[in-house]
Amino acid sequence: MNFASDNIVGASRPVLDALIAANGGAEPAYGADGPTRAVERRLAEIFERDCAVFLVATGTGANALALSALVPPYGCAVCHREAHVIDDECGAPEFFTGGAKLAGLPGVGAKLAPRTLAEWLASLSPSVKQMPPRALSISQATECGLVYTPGEVAALAEIAHGAGLKVHMDGARFANALVSLGVSPAEITWKAGVDVLTFGATKNGCLAAEALIVFDPALAEAMPWLRKRSGHTLSKGRLLGAQLQGYLANDHWLDNARHANAMAARLAEGVTALPGARLAFERQANELLPVLPRETAERLRAAGAMFHPWSEASLPEGERVAPHETLVRLVTSFATTEGEIDAFLAAARG
Repeated sequence: MNFASDNIVGASRPVLDALIAANGGAEPAYGADGPTRAVERRLAEIFERDCAVFLVATGTGANALALSALVPPYGCAVCHREAHVIDDECGAPEFFTGGAKLAGLPGVGAKLAPRTLAEWLASLSPSVKQMPPRALSISQATECGLVYTPGEVAALAEIAHGAGLKVHMDGARFANALVSLGVSPAEITWKAGVDVLTFGATKNGCLAAEALIVFDPALAEAMPWLRKRSGHTLSKGRLLGAQLQGYLANDHWLDNARHANAMAARLAEGVTALPGARLAFERQANELLPVLPRETAERLRAAGAMFHPWSEASLPEGERVAPHETLVRLVTSFATTEGEIDAFLAAARG
């Protein structure tokens, strides 16, 4: 009954099989291997255009590298104030950019609204006393489990580009958002104005593999050197490539995300049927944020259930967590079973 996150389980069988298959023999080092080249071609097919692909082992590395290519040391990147890049990465973006700043804005459900972004940009002074914004970073899905539609991404990107900013999408749960929306990868990224995408895989079936996808060729020019000097160019790069080969083959990545989302929908249905429980936000991907009676949360923990309490900073207008209640986050994965969900709900009911 562990719903703390979707990175708590190991890798899926197709990913492991691909990794074992790539382990034998010799391959060129530092990403010049066959599996990595195959993944680059496959991602170009998936996104319906040529793009520069850089494989790394962690999402933190991918996000920090992306922002280091977009923001100079004297600049800043704007994001939601609860975004992973500003709240959970120990200053890695600031470190990789050489001192650039992250500016966090408010928004319901950890989503940025176009008006919020436009008003913030308009409020800035051209004075050298302030760091100029150079990038917008949005999370897909957000820390509250909500997804940006293609229209919402396009609206934000239009404002950002109009102000001279590049657009980065942190897609740690990109697959979950994609299957929830039912659109193509291209529609939700470069066609909507995204310049750089962190294509997450570790949370959805890989052991440790992420792809930094750069749609703007000019932005990709420095990336090989940025990745190398940051320590994220693996000598045995084929082990990253192999994971993503297995992940992408036969749409396995989408099947994993569909399963995780379906399990979240089942869990959401059961949680909302509990006495005194409700969802703070509509369940859209594989995360849900229920408001539970404290006694229910304590009963679940006593039964061995694992989950995290969550911030109330981005709640919708009119939603309040009473003293006898608690807001928590529950996350399902590609490996979540119906039995785990049923056991969780049984424990909640006591």
